[in-house]
Amino acid sequence: MRAVVYDQFGGPEVLHLGQVPEPEAGPGRIRVRVEAVGLNAFDGKVRSGAMESVFRTRLPGSPGLEVAGVVDQVGADVVGVAPGDRVTGWTSRGAAELATLKRWAPVPDGLAPTQAAALPVVGEAARRALRILGPQPGETLLVHGASGGIGGLVTQLAVAAGVRVVGTASPANQERVAAYGATPTAYGDGLVDRVRSLVPAVDAVLDTTGAGVLPDSIELRGGTDRVLTLADDAAHDLGVEFSEEASPSAADLAELLGLVARGEVVVPVAHVLPLAEAARGQAMVDGGHSGGKVVLVP
Repeated sequence: MRAVVYDQFGGPEVLHLGQVPEPEAGPGRIRVRVEAVGLNAFDGKVRSGAMESVFRTRLPGSPGLEVAGVVDQVGADVVGVAPGDRVTGWTSRGAAELATLKRWAPVPDGLAPTQAAALPVVGEAARRALRILGPQPGETLLVHGASGGIGGLVTQLAVAAGVRVVGTASPANQERVAAYGATPTAYGDGLVDRVRSLVPAVDAVLDTTGAGVLPDSIELRGGTDRVLTLADDAAHDLGVEFSEEASPSAADLAELLGLVARGEVVVPVAHVLPLAEAARGQAMVDGGHSGGKVVLVP
């Protein structure tokens, strides 16, 4: 089958189309005929070789942590799903014509596969961040990167729960943050003063950017309590909590898919590209200039 592969570690340019064996749905897994695959910054870190000290990548490698597609094979001990069902979920090496999934949720009628494939990774991170920080109605949450995939979803979910959100974003993306129901502000020098001019206090802070915002966040919070980063390794030196991907929840994903299908939250898909243009898509993700989710389609 066709798949996006890389035979050596390097930049996005090492990605190319190749032929790989078809995967089989083993026990507890399903196989889908892929309709869309979401690209993530983590794909770029693995492809670059930056993760080799943490875990080894078998070459040839392939990107793609989240896919949407139609079930065509069901493994042993799998119940509640059948060939022909539309699902989305978590995988590895998903940028291909076929992929296997261990965790998944049904795609609601009317939701495009490109939208469904954009949700598993950001949805897991957003739910995890909100559970850790626990913002309550009436509290103020500062979200760094509030126009991005994770930050934008956190912002929308928090606002819907009655939390006041102040969100940092570039000038070009502040309208999006405001549309989510948050108060936008620019990042960079003077952030502490700008936030203090908007709200009397900050009850919790989420950093999705890894852009060196933790010192300002600690100052605004008055300590490291309820300051969380998903992206900045400096957290360990500063005494801030760093959270990495936990065990994905199919139930959480199903709930979020329903919210997106009903138009209650949005996950912007900025670019839909064919598999052959994976290098261009991953370059946008790696550079942080995608403007939204980048999705590949076979």
